[in-house]
Amino acid sequence: MSIFGKIVGGVGGFFVGGPLGAVLGAAAGHAYDRMRAEGQETYGPDEGVKSGSAFERANDAARQMAFSVAVIALSAKMAKADGVVNQEEIDAFKRVFRIPSQEMGAVGLLFDHARRSPDGYEVYARQIARMFADSPQVLEELLGALFVIAQADGRLHPSELAFLRRVADLFGLPARDFERIRATHGTGQSNPYEVLGVTPDMDAAAIQAAYRTLARENHPDRLIAQGMPPDFIDLATRKMATINAAYETLSRRPSSGA
Repeated sequence: MSIFGKIVGGVGGFFVGGPLGAVLGAAAGHAYDRMRAEGQETYGPDEGVKSGSAFERANDAARQMAFSVAVIALSAKMAKADGVVNQEEIDAFKRVFRIPSQEMGAVGLLFDHARRSPDGYEVYARQIARMFADSPQVLEELLGALFVIAQADGRLHPSELAFLRRVADLFGLPARDFERIRATHGTGQSNPYEVLGVTPDMDAAAIQAAYRTLARENHPDRLIAQGMPPDFIDLATRKMATINAAYETLSRRPSSGA
């Protein structure tokens, strides 16, 4: 079952608290009631606890669920930043993350509950930042997901950029990291120096060291171990491909010192 399927089943509501949990609980509760009425299989609280009986498993489930709900909730708030939320934006979100057709209804409920919630986006960003305070790379991945969603229509609107800058600030990510993440997830030709967070005056050894650090910290397996749901592995894989391509480009340039 995908992470979105667990949302449908209502499992996540028993693991995630705070404002993210409130949104998740409301949407999952509606989905759970609807599925029971339709006679479909559901996964209640007892089954959820049994499937993750060890504390570590429950904690892993909470982090993965919180990541997914945060992406959805913050996407809903970002779409609302320009004052309008239309079906095209919701459809773009569903396409970006390849949500199974049978689970789109649950994601739509989450999106709608987050959009209607009186809470500002800051409360969601602060909660997820606390949960992943020990894993800044996962927060970077979440911000990267928001960049992809924001640019689903082919451009980044000023209101969306301002929103993303504020979220990065709430995540505790430095401005230089924000620009690196922005370059990595851009829709046009990326600047290899910006992708690696290096400058033209750095020698080959320094550039290689920066690349190796990024490659190690952003490996999909490492991110999953730190709480990123496997459902988002395509995004992490594309990011690694961009990082690898940037280093390959710079390693061929005499100006890089390589």
